[in-house]
Amino acid sequence: MTISDLIKGDKAIITSYIVDDIPLKLIEMGCIEGNYVELVQNAPLKDPLYLNMNGTFLAIRKETASQISVEKI
Repeated sequence: MTISDLIKGDKAIITSYIVDDIPLKLIEMGCIEGNYVELVQNAPLKDPLYLNMNGTFLAIRKETASQISVEKI
């Protein structure tokens, strides 16, 4: 399961990702293994996704979100 598979309100823990596939800025903002992520809202066309990642709110493209594996809680 990846972040792009989450439904509004779902919470998950980041389990893995390939460093080369996601921007360094996401890692700096807390996108690391073991951190929590919550899907706050989808844009009208489901891209981008608005996330709460350990208290930091950010929007990421669905393409990038599909590269980050999570475990739903």
